[in-house]
Amino acid sequence: MSTPQPTPTGKHHAPEPAAAPARAGNGTGAPLVRLVNAGKRYGAVIALQDITMEVGAREVTCVLGDNGAGKSTLIKIIAGLHQPSSGVYEVEGTPVSFSSPREALDHGIATVYQDLAVVPLMPVWRNFFLGNELRKGFRIDIPAMKKMCKDELLAMGIDLRDVDQPIGTLSGGERQCVAISRAVHFGAKVLILDEPTAALGVKQSGVVLKYIIQARERGLGVIFITHNPHHAYPVGDRFLLLNRGSSLGYFEKSQITREELTGLMAGGAELEQLSHELEGEGGTAAEIGRVMEEEVAELGISDHPTTESDNR
Repeated sequence: MSTPQPTPTGKHHAPEPAAAPARAGNGTGAPLVRLVNAGKRYGAVIALQDITMEVGAREVTCVLGDNGAGKSTLIKIIAGLHQPSSGVYEVEGTPVSFSSPREALDHGIATVYQDLAVVPLMPVWRNFFLGNELRKGFRIDIPAMKKMCKDELLAMGIDLRDVDQPIGTLSGGERQCVAISRAVHFGAKVLILDEPTAALGVKQSGVVLKYIIQARERGLGVIFITHNPHHAYPVGDRFLLLNRGSSLGYFEKSQITREELTGLMAGGAELEQLSHELEGEGGTAAEIGRVMEEEVAELGISDHPTTESDNR
């Protein structure tokens, strides 16, 4: 692990990014997944460039960025849907080039997308084993699947009254947790979670965060994709910030505070510029601009220190 770096106080300054340290978790000393200077081009369009990150066993690496930052492209590369145009992609220390998500899954890399790929009217146990049904002779072994499903959910802390109930009757958080449990049961070593809390309320988001921690405690490496630093910081061990396909920084938790993470996500310079433009409009717009300027200062994400002349 890199030596923790002191974090500055007062106005926000980006801390020094962490070097990508190797994490043991598989006997080789290598992380479960590592990208080094990875990039992706679609013709002349650069979707991702020079991205370096990793996740080891019992770790959560959070990837943060706004819409269009490159999070989806990064997911597709790690999940095996697309191949990187440049850089190196390693799994347990071995360079790989996946031709399909199935090949990535065979290497223990499972992705839980926002839509969860569940059938709302099917029972929980049917969704749990969808495409991987257990068979007893020529028939599917329903009793065994129901028992395994209930046992796996209990191991993740989900106590359903009846696994025969349609999965559509569960809350959003519970459906996310069923999808996580399914991935764990079928041998995932690395779990990629695509914005699992995006459409959830505060309580259900807390439920999902709890299960992310449980997945980590069961030995998995978790890649948590989100745009919410308040969800990422409590569970994350490392943080990769993306903006328009480039890395704003890659930090270990000891190197960055939640306020600094929020500041980098918010984009201090952009918010300041917008607040000044609104103030120049006068009237209600000017009042909104002043409020924004105060919020920028409160978050500590101003790009210039406050001077005495600013206060006069």
